[in-house]
Amino acid sequence: MKDLSRVSGKIWVCWRRRRTTNSEQSEIRYSISFFLYKNYIKKHSILPTLVFPSDYHKKQNTLAALRKKALDKNPDEFYFNMISSQLQDGVHVAKKDKEEMMTEEQKKVMRTQDIKYVEMKRVAEAKKIERLKGELHLLDADGKQNNKHTFFVDSAKEVQNFDLANQLQTAPELVNRVYNRPTLETLERKSVQGDLNPHNIMKLARIRKHQYKILSQRIVREKKMFVIAQKIQTRKDLQDKNKKVKVKKETQTTAAIYKFEAKRKR
Repeated sequence: MKDLSRVSGKIWVCWRRRRTTNSEQSEIRYSISFFLYKNYIKKHSILPTLVFPSDYHKKQNTLAALRKKALDKNPDEFYFNMISSQLQDGVHVAKKDKEEMMTEEQKKVMRTQDIKYVEMKRVAEAKKIERLKGELHLLDADGKQNNKHTFFVDSAKEVQNFDLANQLQTAPELVNRVYNRPTLETLERKSVQGDLNPHNIMKLARIRKHQYKILSQRIVREKKMFVIAQKIQTRKDLQDKNKKVKVKKETQTTAAIYKFEAKRKR
């Protein structure tokens, strides 16, 4: 007596073979080998909705590699890009460079010179400035705030007919001068002193303008030396071990301001 299980197995194989023969891809199956059939389907995209195991395993391997990379990462790891970039609309953008706290001239002087030398040069500049101020009239110096002289009248008509030269009792040519502006009476009583040659007058005007330029340069230089001395002194004060808090940041024109904790001295 034949084994019924073996008979049923043969029937099942024959039925599957019939279904395969009647399928749409039967010709493809018989024309190529079994091992090349899967590659043929991938190449010609016969079943685009079918997800092959190789694609699934590829994604799983990628996820496993990312998990391993996350586990192996050092929590104390640091890159400068972490602080030099920021997230804007989901995109990493490099931050703008901050304004330099010191100029190149300040850095060079602070590296090579001591605070005593800087202070000595500043005091010398201050003395030269005082000497130039004594020699020159600063009333019409460039950059100085203009003074105001207010005149009061009774009506709008007087404002329209107002004559500044007549009000100051001086010549119209001398109205714009804020220093050494004589009145008409003084001009009538006293003779003009000094050189009246136009060429010499123009030469003296050029010399005076040059002196004002030198004075302004020395004032700027004295301010720079003062800022450098302050920054050097601040760095020396920071070497103290007392607790300190920064009150104001350092800029190109001012030194940083710190507040130190009061320490009781015996």
